[in-house]
Amino acid sequence: MPKVMSGNEAVAYGAYLAGVRVASGYPGTPSTEILENLVRYPGIATEWATNEKVGFDVAVGAAYAGARALVTMKHVGLNVAAESLFYSSYTGLTAGLVVVTADDPGMFSSQNEQDNRRYGQFAKVPVVEPSDSEEARRFTQEAFAISEQFDVPVLLRTTTRIAHSSSAVETVEGHPPRGRRDAPPSRRETPAWRSGDHAFPRDQQKYVMIPAYARMRHPVVEERLTRLAAYAETSGLNQVIPGDRELGIVTCGVAYQYAREVFPTASFLKLGLVYPLPAQLIRTFAAGVKRLIIVEELDPFLEEQIRLLGVEAEGKKFFSLTDEYTPDRLRNWAAQAGLAPVPEFPPVPGAALPGRPPMLCPGCGHRGVFYVLHKLKPVVMGDIGCYTLGAAPPLYAIHTCGCMGAGIGVAQGAERAGVKDKVVAVIGDSTFYHSGMAPLVNVLWNNSPVTTIILDNLVTAMTGHQVNPGSGATLQGEGLGMDLERMLRRMGFSLVDTVDPLDYETTLRVIKRHLETDAPTVVVARRPCALQTRFREAPYLIDPVACTSCGTCLKLGCVAVSKYGGTMSINQELCVGCGLCAAVCPQKAVKSSTGVAN
Repeated sequence: MPKVMSGNEAVAYGAYLAGVRVASGYPGTPSTEILENLVRYPGIATEWATNEKVGFDVAVGAAYAGARALVTMKHVGLNVAAESLFYSSYTGLTAGLVVVTADDPGMFSSQNEQDNRRYGQFAKVPVVEPSDSEEARRFTQEAFAISEQFDVPVLLRTTTRIAHSSSAVETVEGHPPRGRRDAPPSRRETPAWRSGDHAFPRDQQKYVMIPAYARMRHPVVEERLTRLAAYAETSGLNQVIPGDRELGIVTCGVAYQYAREVFPTASFLKLGLVYPLPAQLIRTFAAGVKRLIIVEELDPFLEEQIRLLGVEAEGKKFFSLTDEYTPDRLRNWAAQAGLAPVPEFPPVPGAALPGRPPMLCPGCGHRGVFYVLHKLKPVVMGDIGCYTLGAAPPLYAIHTCGCMGAGIGVAQGAERAGVKDKVVAVIGDSTFYHSGMAPLVNVLWNNSPVTTIILDNLVTAMTGHQVNPGSGATLQGEGLGMDLERMLRRMGFSLVDTVDPLDYETTLRVIKRHLETDAPTVVVARRPCALQTRFREAPYLIDPVACTSCGTCLKLGCVAVSKYGGTMSINQELCVGCGLCAAVCPQKAVKSSTGVAN
């Protein structure tokens, strides 16, 4: 019976149908919803990990032990987990292991547009890529079969458009429906994944990658790749769709959907197994058409390999190397190249709407910290999370941001380089547990006078309020929260302070004290996420008599505060009553609406 699912829902459903017993990963758009859906199915140990490498290793351990395992992450997460991908390629597994890597063409929520199909080629593991939700379900099941047939981890590559768009998926009658989001599975009884019904396989030459054994495994990897290439020739994941012989198109993923719309009469070779490629199938297809075009987002991954086969093909000379494709973009490129007619009706220009840059939410505790940092003028090394918005106007309080966990190490390096500025690192609570502890220990070990501010909102907010070790619960709904301050003091930090960042005067005083200390220090700025708690107090008003329109409140970057026609005002619908604007107003013109007559 067909059911409409997003690509992420379909991957979760496919994993369930494939008999997955252990699933782990780290939340990151566009992959997050896979585990959030998988946890609703019975009989699966589904967990958030502290980072992608940890999640990958959890999945590897489960697959070693004979349980089918899934690990999920966004594209940059595979950078974190790359070492585990490479060693597991050498060791192989006992049961199937599928690694979901969700790429983000267009960088809707990412710092780069890397093409993770390259990882399959680099690590010498197969890569499968679906082009709709039904294929996401089916290819997930097929990926586990390939993993076990060839004793190899399999990369399942999706993109933002596949992950988040929806289409019909064939469901299996008799399987239980997904549970409610607010009802995590019960674990009162011993779950199936802890049944203890089998022993761990003790095979040192296969699983212990000391040099002597690794040398023995490398020829196995190469021979396996040859067998995978032969398998690709007849795999049902690759599909020839006959059409006009004038133009043949090789494509994969969501680009196939766009190409079918732009070139409706062309012949197609749709690749679901994008590495290794079926060389003979490609040669045969190319020989049957007069002109061969490769349509793929991001890197010329298919094009390079096809041309190395000696097949004449074109692609990136016509189509962009960057950004997400759309039917309109592809149609215009094709028309400019003479591959398709000029559109009869040019695209309707979009309305000239005003820009709406992302901003911190009303009541967000991060705002108080960044206002203080903007006032005190240290150099601030940032990290990945909601708080990256501290770099935006009018706060302008973050000066670098590269990847998760980088800010603390970058801050230490800048301090060691002898900059005259006081150096601060800001990092969120989830990112701290993900990859912030090691660089923080490094700061302490090397006695670098860096002040680290941990912006603790008790949740992984940017990707949709997933739990983390400080939240007090696991994805299964159980667990204990970490005592962050105790952990920091046990690390060896002698100066650790905790502030409520909406308490402006205290936050200013504490951070200023830390900046004046010539030693490694940590400030924990703790305030639960305003969106998660739905925090709301009586809104604030501006006294028009006392207000001088100095604009100090505007420097907070709160969407509730505005200036129109020279007059300051606070939107009563947007204001949540955090009081930060009242705390910074030099004229004391901002007052709570409590008790004020309408």
